Amino acid sequence: MTDRHVVVGVDGSLVAVRALDWAAEEAVRRGIALRIVYAVADRDEAGPVLASAVARVHERHPGLPVETRAVEGGAVAALAEESAVADLTVVGTRGLGSVTGLLAGSVSWRLAAQVHGPLLVARGEHPGDEGREVLLGLESDADAAAATFAFQEAARRGARLHVVHSATHRHTTPELPSLVAATSPGQERQARNHRAEEAVPRFSIAGLREEYPEVEVDSRTVRTGPAHALLAGTREAGLVVIGTRQRSGRLGPPIGPVAHVLLQHAHCPVVLVPTAC
Repeated sequence: MTDRHVVVGVDGSLVAVRALDWAAEEAVRRGIALRIVYAVADRDEAGPVLASAVARVHERHPGLPVETRAVEGGAVAALAEESAVADLTVVGTRGLGSVTGLLAGSVSWRLAAQVHGPLLVARGEHPGDEGREVLLGLESDADAAAATFAFQEAARRGARLHVVHSATHRHTTPELPSLVAATSPGQERQARNHRAEEAVPRFSIAGLREEYPEVEVDSRTVRTGPAHALLAGTREAGLVVIGTRQRSGRLGPPIGPVAHVLLQHAHCPVVLVPTAC
């Protein structure tokens, strides 16, 4: 088996079957192997589920190298460990809507706070993603890993990359209006800020544009509601990619509000790429 591989977690459910199909497609697209992981209390119970998963993959992708692993313990811990040596980790989601308490108990939600590499959460209504654009949520240069992943995916798919940049909100002290429209010091300062904000995505991805000249890129800046702007974009996208600042051990949710919204409601698979805090 090759060293490079995609990891997918299965448990015999229909949700896991969907994740398995996505993981196999991703492995084929990368030209690497697939590792199927089943976390159980007793390894002797894993045989039928793993055998069924392998049969399904071989039926759809006869030439794809496949390895299986039965791991005793919890799925989150097992997949977090596997993610350290995987090109991509894939899990399913039951699409629990707005029931935050249930989402907080899901594997995808908890794994997002512990994963060591890109995590693809298979969800959405599209039967496939060929020809659909890759959507990238970009907040700052700290999201460099997510931007690189998005460019690579767009290149693999021969797809357009659409960048949604979330601008930093600045407080402007109220002032008396100028007699000439849009020429008061505050208005000029705000205009400069807006131009600088809109330049961020261009400068942040300039090097990647040169590295992937075949990728068509368009970008826009949003100053309010980045989560909702990305969510709307997922209706037509084949994949949405964002950077996540893992906050395990701190007060509050383990992932940010944008990731939270996308994991609940996105219409296409979501890729979370860990970013150092």
